[in-house]
Amino acid sequence: QVQLVESGGGLVQAGGSLRLSCAASGSIFSIRAMGWYRQAPGKQRELVALMHNGGTTNYTDNVKGRFTISRDNGKNTAYLQMNSLKPEDTAVYYCNVRAMFARSYWGQGTQVTVSS
Repeated sequence: QVQLVESGGGLVQAGGSLRLSCAASGSIFSIRAMGWYRQAPGKQRELVALMHNGGTTNYTDNVKGRFTISRDNGKNTAYLQMNSLKPEDTAVYYCNVRAMFARSYWGQGTQVTVSS
């Protein structure tokens, strides 16, 4: 089992920045990738950014150049630096871990609201 605790959401004006954190505990050795998803009201949950253990990253197109995912392996923590935020970035952001044996774990979610 992997437990995830997220922090860092909030309310920000368009053009502003936020940094989300996701601290993992438990079966850390089983983690293969850490990432962030988001879900806006009435929409499906979508992948925002993903970082594999080897450092390879994936981003959804509409955040490329604005969001950066990083990991501090010593702290078992993933970060999502979000710059140039837009109202359409408003959503609940969920940390996700992909682990061995195709297991997937989710954080509790943190609200990000971008005002225009």
